Amino acid sequence: MNGISDNVIEKKSYTFAISIVETYKNLESSREYVLSKQLLRSGTSIGANVMEGLRAQSRKDFISKMNIALKEANESEYWIRLLMDTGYLNKTNNQSLLIECKEICRILSSIVKTANNNLNNNVKEPTEEYITSVVELAN
Repeated sequence: MNGISDNVIEKKSYTFAISIVETYKNLESSREYVLSKQLLRSGTSIGANVMEGLRAQSRKDFISKMNIALKEANESEYWIRLLMDTGYLNKTNNQSLLIECKEICRILSSIVKTANNNLNNNVKEPTEEYITSVVELAN
């Protein structure tokens, strides 16, 4: 999948971004430009921040990037719900998009919680190993 690793959150956020781009194209063709642009920005930002976080320079940097990804995922959920409730997105046809977004929120929330706990408990391991273990625990 275009250089994406076997890491679950990296895969899911990338696949979600593709779904968001497709959704954006459909919304744009039905002449909805403002809300769809918001969804495009937040929905594609999740994976970008996950990718940055997975290659973080420090544990704090990792936590910061994952927190940003979580915020973007929460924002995406908001836009999806709003677009559904205003009739721009068909609720039946786009339910899987909402479910996918909620799952990403759950995983990212778990990653952030575990990483913060480990940071507070002074878990000592090299940053790369630390990131890998935190992400694996979240799955």
